[in-house]
Amino acid sequence: QLVESGGGSVQAGGSLRLSCSASGYTGRRSTYCMGWFRQAPGKAREGIGSIETDGTTYYGDPAKGRFTISRDNAKNTMYLQLNSLKPEDTAMYYCATGPQGGTCRTAPFEYWGQGTQVTVTS
Repeated sequence: QLVESGGGSVQAGGSLRLSCSASGYTGRRSTYCMGWFRQAPGKAREGIGSIETDGTTYYGDPAKGRFTISRDNAKNTMYLQLNSLKPEDTAMYYCATGPQGGTCRTAPFEYWGQGTQVTVTS
């Protein structure tokens, strides 16, 4: 189960920090990929980026140096720091995870959260 939080309404130029809490991954050495996506009304889903258990990150075009992904493995939680937000960043933000034992490069995302809404006003 994935639960996102931290969304809200912010003025352009502001920042938000989203969280994604994962449950069901057992074992202190469990490895799995975590990723962030977003989807605006009427638009296709975009991949923001992903992060391996060892902290290696991969970023998609939407990140463009303004967003940063991190994770706390002890808490099974991933974060998305959104800086210098623009109105075009308004979207539902989703987190996703891959299977236990997989990596971001080898395993597809299998589990999805319900999303948290980010609204950026001008």
